[in-house]
Amino acid sequence: MTQTITPEELAGILRESPQTEIIDVRTPAEFREVHLVAARNYPLAELEPKAIVAGRAVDAAAPIYVICHAGARGAEACTRFAAAGYANAINVAGGTKACVQANLPVVRGKKGVSLERQVRIAAGSFVVLGVALGFLVHPGWNGLAAFIGSGLVFAGVTDTCGMAMVLARMPWNK
Repeated sequence: MTQTITPEELAGILRESPQTEIIDVRTPAEFREVHLVAARNYPLAELEPKAIVAGRAVDAAAPIYVICHAGARGAEACTRFAAAGYANAINVAGGTKACVQANLPVVRGKKGVSLERQVRIAAGSFVVLGVALGFLVHPGWNGLAAFIGSGLVFAGVTDTCGMAMVLARMPWNK
């Protein structure tokens, strides 16, 4: 089970220890848009927990706080840290979204399209395309809409989205 803290608890920790290590696992584009002042960006798609732990300048037993947009990718990153033998990775509940709402200090940059919105746009486009081609060309194209729909159900049940993983690797998200 992943350890979690609230943004308010994180704010208290940052007041006591400004050198607290915060890892943001969102895409670089999401990170550029808004991130905690103290956060460093290590996208989940490229996360190497052993390398991060080995390169730390602080006490090896000190916690690493992990943050994403809303919490799911942060929990996945904490699981990866645990699998790499580091059990002191703590997920920030609600992610950057909750930290902004809790008025933690953030850096704001260029506005981009969030990964979540990109998934909605891509999934919706594929469904419309599949239905249109199924109507205009051949009914077999309806399978595209069914495939995307089943992928969305799978993503909702498992909290893992293959389309998001693919989109995170696209050049505009680097």
